[in-house]
Amino acid sequence: MSDTAAGLLQAGLLLVALAAVYKPLGDYMARVFSTEKHTKAERGLYRLFRVNPGSEQHWKTYASAVIGFSFVSVVFLYLLQRLQSILPWSLGKEPVSPAVAFNTAVSFVTNTNWQSYSPEATMGHFVQMAGLTVQNFLSAAVGLSVAVAVVRGFVRAKTDRLGNFWVDLTRGTIRIMLPIAFVAAIVLIALGVVQSLKSGVDVLNPDGSTSKIALAPAASQEAVKELGTNGGGIFNANSAHPFENPNAWTNLIEIFLILVIPVSLTRTFGKLVGNTRQGYVLLSVMATLFTAMLAVTWLSEAHASGPASLAAGANLEGKEQRFGIGLSSLFATATTGTSTGAVNGAHDSYSGPGGGGVLLNMLLGEISPGGVGTGLYGILVMAVIAMFLAGLMVGRTPEYLGKKLGKREVTCAAVAMLAMPTVVLLGSGIALMLADTPAAMTNSGAHGLSEVLYAYASAGNNNGSAFGGLTVTNDWFQSSLSVAMLLGRFIPILAVLCLAGSLASQRKVPETAGTLPTTGPLFGTMLAGTIVLVAALTFIPALALGPIAEALA
Repeated sequence: MSDTAAGLLQAGLLLVALAAVYKPLGDYMARVFSTEKHTKAERGLYRLFRVNPGSEQHWKTYASAVIGFSFVSVVFLYLLQRLQSILPWSLGKEPVSPAVAFNTAVSFVTNTNWQSYSPEATMGHFVQMAGLTVQNFLSAAVGLSVAVAVVRGFVRAKTDRLGNFWVDLTRGTIRIMLPIAFVAAIVLIALGVVQSLKSGVDVLNPDGSTSKIALAPAASQEAVKELGTNGGGIFNANSAHPFENPNAWTNLIEIFLILVIPVSLTRTFGKLVGNTRQGYVLLSVMATLFTAMLAVTWLSEAHASGPASLAAGANLEGKEQRFGIGLSSLFATATTGTSTGAVNGAHDSYSGPGGGGVLLNMLLGEISPGGVGTGLYGILVMAVIAMFLAGLMVGRTPEYLGKKLGKREVTCAAVAMLAMPTVVLLGSGIALMLADTPAAMTNSGAHGLSEVLYAYASAGNNNGSAFGGLTVTNDWFQSSLSVAMLLGRFIPILAVLCLAGSLASQRKVPETAGTLPTTGPLFGTMLAGTIVLVAALTFIPALALGPIAEALA
């Protein structure tokens, strides 16, 4: 079977699998966040942490809980790394340096999972399991909670309450993330992914010497790493490592795990607002953008360019030969279209158009389909902007899902939309002006600029993947990328929660003959056009200096 045929077959299987679970998982998540019943385990946790599950929170209180919980998580994860040498299962590893520990703590709490270190050489098993893996669950559950709170803003009327963050966080973790990740880990182990608490295994080299190959509890980390759209690998090679991703079946399952919750959340949205067609429109926009970016990346990598590529018949540099161009392109599109950041190849080795495709996928706002929770509230922000623009064109106060979109609502949406471009462009611009930056870049010229732009796009979008040619171990990159992760995560969260609070306080307005329908192709086209237009106006100059210039060279 040819590489193209194998890739198309796996893409088809992926589509069938996502379609099969779309309705049951989407409906299940809607029930999880709308039921009044609490499980025995949940009631025990509420008593332990002195939470009243029956009380609901104003948007400011909800936001304060998100920020406070995340702050405590950063401090806890930082201390775990700094105290690593005295913890069990440290494997003799030294404490992580302050700069790397802070960067890593921020990275995993913000669901970015950017890694400026070699995991198997830096982290012991205890820090991996009790610190990083735990945050893989919790950071994803935070995103779920915020998304559900935003949906409640559209659903509720004449109230200042959006639910209870602690209840949403607990339910998202216990009822959604844990059971799916547990089953996925068992499946991955059965298919050959390593799960071991040993430090490594000695292997005999051909010359008679021995080498140690690192081992780790990879399957349990891999499952939630992909399911929670986290992306941080337990090995430095990430999902290109045969212990994390040994064959085509594990590759397919990992892509499925990356996409399954963000895709199914559109069904959850439709159920919660009482009209599943609303969810289908959002899904169609996500699918259109995803398919377009996949086509750009796949065709660019399959089309040979340059002497080495022409000799090989395709751009094979940086691709795992176990997967080939098709499955590498599919994985790259899935991981940058969400906020995952896991990789099964080297994005830095992609061609100009191919690397530009995965970069643009992030610069669209990672809403095709986006991260766990973040993709849903991200595309809802763009829906508000699209309806605002439509209102300007017809001279009518815009509405969406029965709520008026006035100055306060549009301002909140604009802040959420503009946070990421501001972080990415300012961070990249300042970095490129610094005298030390050229020494950190493996490549000069257009590709070097792409490396820097990609780094801040990845941090600002809480993605975590990288053009590996950029060395980010100095204090500037450690600190500036940490700030980009924090601002890229929490400014949109605060803005969308403010938006949700404003919407929830309104009364529902009935549809009239002048109301723009939001369940058909007209709205879908307008939403997709708004997303592309915003990205084009914002990032085309930067892309022209980087991947576009490289492609034309």
